Amino acid sequence: MMPNELSLPKPLNLIAGKWVPAASGDEMDVRSPLDGEVFTTIAAAQPEDVDAAVKAAREAFDIGTWGQMTAAERGRLMLKFSLRILEEAEPLAQLESRDNGKPLKQARADMVACARYFEFYGGAADKVHGEVIPFMTGYNVQVVREPYGVIACIIPWNYPSQMFARALAPALAMGNSTVLKPAEDACLTCLRLAELAGEVGFPDGAINVVTGRGDVAGRALSEHPGVDFIAFTGSPEVGQMIQIAAAKNYISCTLELGGKSAQIVFDDADIDAALPFLVGGIIANAGQTCSAGSRILIQESVYEKVVAGLKEQFEGLEASDISEEAALGPVISAKQKKRVEAYIDGADAPLIARGTVREGAPKGGYYVAPALFGPVDPHSNIGQEEVFGPVLCAMTFKDEADAIRIANDTEYGLMAAVWTRDGARQQRVAKKLRGGQVYINGFGAGGGIELPFGGVRKSGHGREKGFAALLEFSQIKTIINKHD
Repeated sequence: MMPNELSLPKPLNLIAGKWVPAASGDEMDVRSPLDGEVFTTIAAAQPEDVDAAVKAAREAFDIGTWGQMTAAERGRLMLKFSLRILEEAEPLAQLESRDNGKPLKQARADMVACARYFEFYGGAADKVHGEVIPFMTGYNVQVVREPYGVIACIIPWNYPSQMFARALAPALAMGNSTVLKPAEDACLTCLRLAELAGEVGFPDGAINVVTGRGDVAGRALSEHPGVDFIAFTGSPEVGQMIQIAAAKNYISCTLELGGKSAQIVFDDADIDAALPFLVGGIIANAGQTCSAGSRILIQESVYEKVVAGLKEQFEGLEASDISEEAALGPVISAKQKKRVEAYIDGADAPLIARGTVREGAPKGGYYVAPALFGPVDPHSNIGQEEVFGPVLCAMTFKDEADAIRIANDTEYGLMAAVWTRDGARQQRVAKKLRGGQVYINGFGAGGGIELPFGGVRKSGHGREKGFAALLEFSQIKTIINKHD
């Protein structure tokens, strides 16, 4: 199944409320992961385009309509935008499936999550309050939170619409203006969402979008001296460069950089309840998820039972096109397919089970059959490195201390899950696992817009989602008033 005839965005950047081609006139081909075919083009922004976008954002913040709006006015506009996204959810989902390769069912869920971000932060826009500090007699001290100014948002290709909202909604709610650089591999829904934002009344310059290569447009944006804060989601390697660029301009950044998240299954766990989460945690978005549960740590006494259940489910998995019943679609590109298959071919662990690629799937698509390995050495390449594909590693552990040691023994620290009926163990283990989110008898929360999200170590720093994101996108000012 292929999407219906789509209304495709034009190869233009959004700068100061106007849709304009790259100053150089350069464009880039867009290939669909579903069949590998070029189906449209995008603008290939250059540093001069990025400079124009940053200047437009600065003007909108300093002297434009956007900078003069009250928090309540911003909130109402964001709520209006949320409803507009829901009205356009189906064509947006069709577009994202074609551009990104994810099944329609997942793309539709992503549009609901995208709208929810603007709903949540629209409602929160006027709820960020300051405080008064009791101080010496004769003084009145206020602490207020203010926007930074111009926020650079650089997002990846795995969840374009959700990432658009995850970065922009809290930044806009706090009153910042934004320049978005979506990934060149999948940015069409970002362009359409920006168009919808203009239709509902976002002032010129509040949202600017530049498309193009990461090492050109992305680099120019991260290094631009007119940017006041950077929000980046992507690889640890690029994240390191982003942090260096931010440091050179004496600004802050949030980094969400990936993970090697573990789901720990103890011998008293409800295995039947856990299995759908153990499988779903790695096949969602074809495993191309920073928070993917790519390691399953299983207590030795129930290892064979859990693996038997995993094996049965994996053998029934099919990578296919975006049809309603599809378990997973293709990976994003030929390059990514080659990378994932190299991990599978080079794995130094027994292959327990392998799914299939559905017969009839387009031959040029980037399909990878899901793979289950085990027992995997926790220190092997496949046990330590982020594959970013539908590859699951089963590992064994002896006791609680051993489970915690193995779970924490990676460079990453993003998410984890604990499967046990023992309430005391739930709390003990959750508190000792290093990461930004720990689930107990579950994994993932349908977008989890209200839940602070982020990692430690190689998974990055700072928090997205929830009220915490509003604090990230604002800075404190202390006002000390000496009076008689």
